Amino acid sequence: MINRFNFVPTAMTMATLLPMLRLLLSGILQETQQARRDFEPPRHLARYYDFIVVGSGSGGSVTASRLSEVPEWKVLVLEAGGLPPQESYVPGLVGLGYFRGNNNWDYVTEPQRHGLKNFVERRGTIPHARVLGGSTTTNGMLYVRGNRLDFDHWADFGNPGWDYDSVLYYFKKAEDYRGIPTNETEQYHGRGGPLVVTPEPKTGKLAQAFLYAGMELGFHVVDPNGREQIGFAKPEYTICGGLRCSVAQAYLRPALRRNPNLHVLYDAFVYRLAKYNKIQNPCMEITYNTNKILQVLFNKHKRAIGVQYAYRGRIHTAYAKKEVIISAGALASPKLLMLSGVGPSPHLKHHKLKVVADVPGVGQNLQDHLGVYGLTWTIMPNSVDTLNNVASLESVQRYVHYRKGTFSAPLGDYGSAWAKVTKDGDPSFPDVQLYLSPAAFNMDMGLFLPHIYGFDRNKYSDYASPLFGRDGFTMNLYLLRPKSRGAVSLRSKRPRDLPVIDPNYMSHPYDVETLIEGIRFAIKVGNCTSLTKRFKAKFHDMIVPGCEGIVFNTNRYWACYIKHMASSFWHPAGTCKMGPDTDPLAVVDSRLRVRGVRGLRVIDASIMPVVVSGNPNAPVIMIGEKGADMIKEDWGMHAHM
Repeated sequence: MINRFNFVPTAMTMATLLPMLRLLLSGILQETQQARRDFEPPRHLARYYDFIVVGSGSGGSVTASRLSEVPEWKVLVLEAGGLPPQESYVPGLVGLGYFRGNNNWDYVTEPQRHGLKNFVERRGTIPHARVLGGSTTTNGMLYVRGNRLDFDHWADFGNPGWDYDSVLYYFKKAEDYRGIPTNETEQYHGRGGPLVVTPEPKTGKLAQAFLYAGMELGFHVVDPNGREQIGFAKPEYTICGGLRCSVAQAYLRPALRRNPNLHVLYDAFVYRLAKYNKIQNPCMEITYNTNKILQVLFNKHKRAIGVQYAYRGRIHTAYAKKEVIISAGALASPKLLMLSGVGPSPHLKHHKLKVVADVPGVGQNLQDHLGVYGLTWTIMPNSVDTLNNVASLESVQRYVHYRKGTFSAPLGDYGSAWAKVTKDGDPSFPDVQLYLSPAAFNMDMGLFLPHIYGFDRNKYSDYASPLFGRDGFTMNLYLLRPKSRGAVSLRSKRPRDLPVIDPNYMSHPYDVETLIEGIRFAIKVGNCTSLTKRFKAKFHDMIVPGCEGIVFNTNRYWACYIKHMASSFWHPAGTCKMGPDTDPLAVVDSRLRVRGVRGLRVIDASIMPVVVSGNPNAPVIMIGEKGADMIKEDWGMHAHM
């Protein structure tokens, strides 16, 4: 069957549809107009701030907001992206945030030696957000903290104060949980914090069957952010009143209204930390060719004292009296450090960059959750509400007028499961997660999915075209604790060039072996009577392109499937690793201070020694909360103000 959408340029389609959609939403979403007023750039930017925060994502917005609670401190946030687009406020339009070119950096990995065989040039896409609020403006809004053992292991690696009992305080401080309290879980949740967390209010037929399937297999329905993570769960979202609750909404906007000492500047691209001795007059404005080397400012004592950034066609300089905080994410933070002369000395010299501090671990230790795509089941026609049904005109009108109905949450039925599928290690420490998606792998008949994930369109069509026009669901499987390690490095010394991203997926045999067991677990879930009897669920067992001639359902077949169909689950972490002096790859200490220099911290997912067992958004918000308290303590302020 020929996929008629193969001949429709996806980028052209999006370039046509998005402006039309935004024009429509601009008339109904007053929130976007209010946000534009709240985030109006300050009329007079100061030359000197106490703290400069680079990046407004989960780490940066939280840190800046909390630091601005000290009235005598002036705080500047610099964000390379623009204001959140209208569609980002609507939870039911969450999928638009995944499109390359739509408020993200368009990151792609290097060709992967060990996998991604059904992807264009064997590259994976990682659509990291480039927008105010960072990934919290474009992600799936899932609130998952990870496993308690994740944080206990961070502490065991030589990072005191990062054990679960210590960080739980910060998870609760951030959270305004809107779920029904129970004696079992209430002690793990916070009430009244900035970040609204709302459990899925209604469980649809498909999600309910998914939960029943877990019970058939002996699992409990759990609160994954409570005491135990292993089990099946309904989703919890960062949604408030039918609108996405990004950190820009939850932290920055209230702080801007409350505190005149906080300045937020979007569309401001930070080039580098620059060296003090390059500036003749620290108060002058400098204009450079944007291909020239620009820097975060360091003085002769290797203290970070400011940044240079591009804004409205000019290069500006801002100075930090106390600290510069890098919160640009696991892919951009190491790049910014290296461009500023902080990183592996041989690599910096190769790019003819002056070495401020030889820190070998910058950019190393890259980890990412590896996702297996295409595990899909067909079901009886009209046995569940399709996405077309839930996105009816009536649903749209109900959302427009009342912020309720299907568009007040991601469209369709979702659910998650955490399972231990290997025999080694702690039985309470899951190694895979299943994420139920209410659409088969063919949901858009090839118009958008290949573009989003980077699939080869012909191979995608060969595998998915038999599903076109049929109802179904997908179970996305991902590896929680990969053993493969990659790296982020500089492509050049030109600040606008994207970094070289090589996750080195599947370089460790454990990752493929564990995912094979994960696939078997997913198929076992799909074969439960709650799904097969009620919906006539049937696994799409067509041989995936590239694995012809291998006997289906053998370990060898599933290993081949993984190497062809697995790619990034968009959760990179670890590239500015937190660790003790004895760790040669540690970039920051347990108080998030960058080694070899002074006045510089990193606060984002890059500091994770090991990626958490779940979506990283909630843990990074926790890192921002804890990081802000440590900064307050180090500067003699009361931490919990």
